[in-house]
Amino acid sequence: MAFMEKPPAGKVLLDDTVPLTAQIEASQSLHSHTEYIIRVQRGVSAENSWQIVRRYSDFDLLNNSLQISTLSLPLPPKKLIGNMEREFIAERQKGLQAYLDVITTHHILSNCELVKKFLDPNSYSVNYTEIALQHVSMFFRSEPKWEVVEPLKDIGWRIRKKYFLMKMKNQPKERLMLSWADLGPDKYLSDKDLQYAVKLLSSCSHPYIYKITFATANESSALVIRPFSEKGTLKDLIYKAKPKDPFLKKYCNPKKIQGLELQQIKTYGRQILEVLKFLHEKGFPYGHLHSANVMLDGDTCKLLDLENSLLGLPSFYRSYFSQFRKINTLEGVDVHCFGHLLYEMTYGRPPDTIPVDSFPPAPSVFVVSVLESILTCEAMKNGMPTVSRLLQMPLFSDVLLTNSEKPQFKIPTKLKEALKTSKECIEKRLTEEQKLIHQHRRLTRAQSHHGSEEEKKKRKILARKKSKRSAYESGEEHSAKYSNSNNSAGSGASSPLTSPSSPTPPSTAGASLIPPAPPPPPLPPAAPPLSTEVPTQPSPQPDISASRGALLSSIQNFQKGTLKKTQTCDYSAPRIS
Repeated sequence: MAFMEKPPAGKVLLDDTVPLTAQIEASQSLHSHTEYIIRVQRGVSAENSWQIVRRYSDFDLLNNSLQISTLSLPLPPKKLIGNMEREFIAERQKGLQAYLDVITTHHILSNCELVKKFLDPNSYSVNYTEIALQHVSMFFRSEPKWEVVEPLKDIGWRIRKKYFLMKMKNQPKERLMLSWADLGPDKYLSDKDLQYAVKLLSSCSHPYIYKITFATANESSALVIRPFSEKGTLKDLIYKAKPKDPFLKKYCNPKKIQGLELQQIKTYGRQILEVLKFLHEKGFPYGHLHSANVMLDGDTCKLLDLENSLLGLPSFYRSYFSQFRKINTLEGVDVHCFGHLLYEMTYGRPPDTIPVDSFPPAPSVFVVSVLESILTCEAMKNGMPTVSRLLQMPLFSDVLLTNSEKPQFKIPTKLKEALKTSKECIEKRLTEEQKLIHQHRRLTRAQSHHGSEEEKKKRKILARKKSKRSAYESGEEHSAKYSNSNNSAGSGASSPLTSPSSPTPPSTAGASLIPPAPPPPPLPPAAPPLSTEVPTQPSPQPDISASRGALLSSIQNFQKGTLKKTQTCDYSAPRIS
């Protein structure tokens, strides 16, 4: 087969489901218009960001392209006169930022090719429809029995997956649908295993799996052909949409929001859980459940796009479950996605936020019970039920399945091992991404708490208390030093030259300084205090030993009897005149 003889080798490393955020950093006025400098970031890493420059006319062109969604988007109105005034530019910038916030947080709009090209032109500059047509044409060279009827433009949400309506030349009335897709960032099978596994899909037989007519793959992309259903998917039934319409038109803003009947919810839910259980038991990774991947065949639901996990394509709900570290296996991903699908079947629309705090009234309390076990904050933190446990819940346990077709899907042991390794790699990448998101959330929460007004007040109060405490302690220290210095001055310990307890030895001839006295043994009797000034010339001093001897002699020879008697006149008595 000459299918795609010389394609670009390798998988696409860029994950298109990673959210983009956009912040207008500044504006610059030129001669006749204003440009807005926008910082765009992919994911939580500030290093993965870039700048783009857009005019108001660029925003207006994007908004016109998004009108197919019938959503009312908050683009600021045009203004012909006075649109270069500073106040008007500042006000328009606020409005454009609000517009960016809406289109980057809306789950369907943020993943569409129009928004991606507006925010990241370098990564989405090629025409994927043209590339798909080239590959499909190359395929038809070796398979002349197929013929393209028309391209099904934008009926899917993926940027790198395109659809075509087809027919067989010998059966011109039977309509088929061809899908072509690049290999994604989660492709971990070897090229040989991938090609074998994709071809094996056409041999899979299950009452709740949509039949594949033909499938093939090479080292860069894959092509799958299956019957086209005029009834469309489960999502088309919920939104009452036409299958051939563009994805944005069908699902962004439904005219009537209405859930399914309780019996439909029970039957469809049971059928989907049965096929998930079958795939899990076979060790076949899925992870791509959503209502647009469930085809309706009468009253039977049949799963689509089993090839997605083999090709390494990221899940439609990845931006949701990557926020919760407990959802770290493909089985857990399938259960989480089933919660989204059940909510959509019940209420006719997707949940506004995940996790869901409260649920509107439902056709049965058992429906709410299942939703609470999957989509609440408590379920995200403590763990969700398994598929087997969901099948045992009252909502699904009493559903009778009438289809008697025996499932068949033989996977060789060697390929099972390769699928197991691929599944582990997919889960590892998910876990690493969840870890980065968790770290970023903790850092953001800490910065937000640190910058809050209440926290600023607390820090000011603590700073004042610390300042007062420091001043008090320094005052006490100063008082203690002052007291010590006074005590030292009173005892004479601070001035060795004037201390009577440490006499200075006599100066020697020619000495200009008196050297400090070494600590002597027992000190001799105190000598008269010497002058603190050091004489430049030594002066003759009396013999100290002779003076001491004379003093000692006079004390020893003292006699009390030699003292003269004195007469005292007492004037203390009172006088009476």
